[in-house]
Amino acid sequence: VQLVESGGGLVQPGGSLRLSCKASGLPLDSYTIGWFRQAPGKEREGVSCSTVSGAFIYYADSVKGRFTISRDNAMNTMYLQMDSLKREDSAVYYCATGHVCDLDNYGAMSYWGKGTLVTVSS
Repeated sequence: VQLVESGGGLVQPGGSLRLSCKASGLPLDSYTIGWFRQAPGKEREGVSCSTVSGAFIYYADSVKGRFTISRDNAMNTMYLQMDSLKREDSAVYYCATGHVCDLDNYGAMSYWGKGTLVTVSS
């Protein structure tokens, strides 16, 4: 199983980025998907997760209304659209899959990508 993130980079405050996470070795349409992030000196935190059907989608309060999680099962890829980015969104972003959608329990995720760095700065 492999999850590979892409799409990170440097963006100005107020800008947008779309992160992608290509999965191989597992059918993404059978798994909960999630995005987590970790800023320097801080603990890893949940950003968003979606159940298999997409019937339940959760966002951290800090990103509600600005970030959107999605998946393309045909491409076996998940996405995180990030708009109106703020400096405090700077972090390494990780995609993950599992069977439990719980932003407060990243240990519930089974598989992780290696992360992609997002830096929001002018």
